[in-house]
Amino acid sequence: MAYLEVEGSTRIYFEDHGRGDRALVLIHGWGMNNRVWDGVLIPLLEAGLRVVTIDHRGCGRSDHDFEDLSIKAIASDVAQLVSHLGIKEVVLNGWSLGGAVATQAAHNLGATCVGLVLTAGASPVYTQKPDLQLGGTAADVEATVGAIDADRINFFAGLAHAICAKPVSEHVTDWMAQSFIDSSARASATLGELAHLDQREMLLALDIPVLSFICQQDGFVASEISQWVADNHPRAKGVVYAESGHAPFIEEREPYLQELQQFVHSI
Repeated sequence: MAYLEVEGSTRIYFEDHGRGDRALVLIHGWGMNNRVWDGVLIPLLEAGLRVVTIDHRGCGRSDHDFEDLSIKAIASDVAQLVSHLGIKEVVLNGWSLGGAVATQAAHNLGATCVGLVLTAGASPVYTQKPDLQLGGTAADVEATVGAIDADRINFFAGLAHAICAKPVSEHVTDWMAQSFIDSSARASATLGELAHLDQREMLLALDIPVLSFICQQDGFVASEISQWVADNHPRAKGVVYAESGHAPFIEEREPYLQELQQFVHSI
């Protein structure tokens, strides 16, 4: 197993598959871990891509006792990992809250980041703003954090069943629930940041190709947010999955892989 030490001796878990100066970095959603990408990892490698996965601080096999569990701190870990591995060009793919991490990391990396993928990404906003009425409300996020902190086990059991709109096996939902449970109890603070997140200026300033996966049955990130990216970023492409919930890499695996590979190879 490979670890990157940050902030002294605390560690971030990562996996680096393949070779080359360009890499695709896969950034998981809130409370999950890098294992969510296992179903697409081998096809991506077979397509000739170098693929790096990472566990957020507080999640998976990364240390759980970080003082700072913010989106900015996780994005800093991604940028440090890219530098540590000597990657010359990187495409970042962030799922769910990982989309916000990816947008921030792309900003941090500057010219090293040559492409951004938002997979049902919680970026550039997650809740409604005075001039942009998309998503839920800050109060919704705060209530969710409160419910998690009050009863993690039962909350996550229900949450896991709501991720996919298409039918999946109980093994899949049990695995997702356990991934949530295995994250740090303090990771709810990371989720809470979505209440006031606004990355519009940052995202629109990125002069790189952007791929936005728009999942119209998504019960977590409003599909209108993903559509906003496709409509407003000058170099963005939107891919719509009318029947997909929040996890298109599971629910739409083959078309998802095709679009992702084409995007990376087109850069």
